[in-house]
Amino acid sequence: MATPTGERMPIDPEASALPSGIAKPAQRALAAAGVFRLSDLRGFGEDELSSLHGVGPKAVGILRSALEARGWSLARRQNAR
Repeated sequence: MATPTGERMPIDPEASALPSGIAKPAQRALAAAGVFRLSDLRGFGEDELSSLHGVGPKAVGILRSALEARGWSLARRQNAR
């Protein structure tokens, strides 16, 4: 993101978009579930994510890794939201 003068602005990790590498069907499924950035995944469990049509093991793994890089994790129980 850049300012009108072209300077780069720091990106707030909580406001960052979902990580790259997630397939379009998974992106659409996540958006339909209200997930547009990593912080939106708080409260989601791995089982709940996997149950979304279009979200497979690869997408779950990418999301899990991105969360762990920020010290976050997926919820421990299914349908924790």
